[in-house]
Parts: sequence; C-alpha cells; structure tokens
Amino acid sequence: MVYVSRVEHFNAAHRVYNPSWSDEQNFEVFGPCANPYYHGHNFELTVTVKGIPHSDTGFVMDMKHLGKIVKEQIVERVDHRNLNLEVDFLKDKIPTCEIFIMEIWKILAPVVAESTQGRSQLHSLKLIETPKNFVEYFGE
Repeated sequence: MVYVSRVEHFNAAHRVYNPSWSDEQNFEVFGPCANPYYHGHNFELTVTVKGIPHSDTGFVMDMKHLGKIVKEQIVERVDHRNLNLEVDFLKDKIPTCEIFIMEIWKILAPVVAESTQGRSQLHSLKLIETPKNFVEYFGE
C-alpha cells in the first residue's frame, strides 16, 4: 500500500458555541472561541490517499487531480468564509475542527473513490487550525 498526500491552505472564520447554552456557559467551555463577533484561522488541510500504484501511470492518484478535487469540493466552499453562516455542510453544527474534519471526509471520500474507479481511497485528513492545535481523522 502506498500513501500520497496533498496539502491545501485556506482562511476562514468561526465561532465555537452551543446556541442552546447561555453566553456565560459558552465562554466557560469555549473561552475566547465563543466570541460573538467570530475569529479567524489560517487553516492547513492535508489529504492522504492510499492505494496501489496504477500500472499505466505509476500513480496511486494523480496529485494534480487530487488538488483539483480538494480545491473544488472544499477550499472554494470555505476559503474566506464564515463557517457558521456561509458553509452549507456545517449548517446547524458546532464548527469545531473535529466536526469540520468529519464533514470534509463525508465530501471527499466518495469523490476520491469515484475518481480512481475504486483503485484508491481516502486514508486520512489532517486539519491544522493553529501551530499548536490540529486534528486528524481516518474515517472511523
């Protein structure tokens, strides 16, 4: 099995809060991330695909095509957006990185499999929110 990865960057704002809680409880649990005026991040998304290299190309997946998929399916939908207000796949969800990465997986996994005719599959995602905070997801 060979693993290939592509990194993309985007900027987005969000507010991490539970709308059914009071402002006090939200600030107690989420701290400054519950700021009602939102806050932003320079995100880095690493997409890793696994498979056996194709006999005709030697590719697990064409990296240019993977980059195109990630840009069209994710980056164009979230870059310079408010995750709470403008991103359809996060509607009515608390946009923590944990929820965000799971929703990204739901979008990318079937597109990757289809684009490689099932020869390759999404292996993992890594979403870096700050230099100190990141999440990884393996579709479990």
